[in-house]
Amino acid sequence: MKQVTLLLAAIAVVGLVGCTKTDNYTPAATASGEDIFNLNCTKCHKPNTDGSVMLVSAAMANKDAIIKKVQTGSMSMAAFPNITGEPANRLAEYVLANSKTK
Repeated sequence: MKQVTLLLAAIAVVGLVGCTKTDNYTPAATASGEDIFNLNCTKCHKPNTDGSVMLVSAAMANKDAIIKKVQTGSMSMAAFPNITGEPANRLAEYVLANSKTK
């Protein structure tokens, strides 16, 4: 029983490490949304066989929500605070144009 408890605690700690991850990638001012997505997002977010990306919810299906999520991250997603301005808009537009919601 102690081993199971220790294993679960270790898994929880590893999961929480994602909270503090920040990726300092800064896209070129002229980077396309597709380029930014392919360089950074596909490390964790694999497109479906039809090329679409699955959004967690309909609430995420807008530019402002996507940009905020990219910049602040979450428990399991690194933050990309340097993706701002026009590159952030182009990334959000690319995600919206190539996504589906659950």
